[in-house]
Amino acid sequence: MIARLRGEVLENHGSSVVVECNGVGYELQVPSTVAFQLIEGGHTDLYVRQVFREDDQALYGFTNPDQRRMFDLLRDVKGCGPKTSLSVLSDLGEVGALNAILTQDVKALIRVSGIGPRLAERIIVELKDKVPQIELDRKLAAVNAGPQRDVAGDELVDALVGLGYRRTDAEAAATSAREEAETMADQLRAALRSLSR
Repeated sequence: MIARLRGEVLENHGSSVVVECNGVGYELQVPSTVAFQLIEGGHTDLYVRQVFREDDQALYGFTNPDQRRMFDLLRDVKGCGPKTSLSVLSDLGEVGALNAILTQDVKALIRVSGIGPRLAERIIVELKDKVPQIELDRKLAAVNAGPQRDVAGDELVDALVGLGYRRTDAEAAATSAREEAETMADQLRAALRSLSR
């Protein structure tokens, strides 16, 4: 079972990347927010989930353990397979998904492609008692790491910095984008539009 890959990014297709490790190229499906942070020719260290199905097997890559844990939890919900779970992380990020479940925000979940009202409600019902442990772990990690900016904001800023923008410019664009859009993917597009002017 592959749990982690560290190597050079050979290809980046927006929803999937190829990472070379010791001469072998591994194709991984990734959330769009992760893909935006990876530059071809650059190096990465991804947390991996290997998923076996009857007729296929695939690798899914994440930048931190929380993303992978949220992916696993979502995938356990009936009707929410790997593709839909990845869409949740692409559109909401792991923090947005966590908050949607904790606050029982059905509207936030149904904005994700592939999720209707019934599946959104099922996700909330099945995961509302499981995600508080993730939130507790996150708070403990934040305390141990010392003061830092809002995690959801950091994820957007880090994606922009990964694309080569200066951190000060990225922070300004992220602040504006969060006022303009709700999902992480839309915020990223808005921030990129702002930075390209």
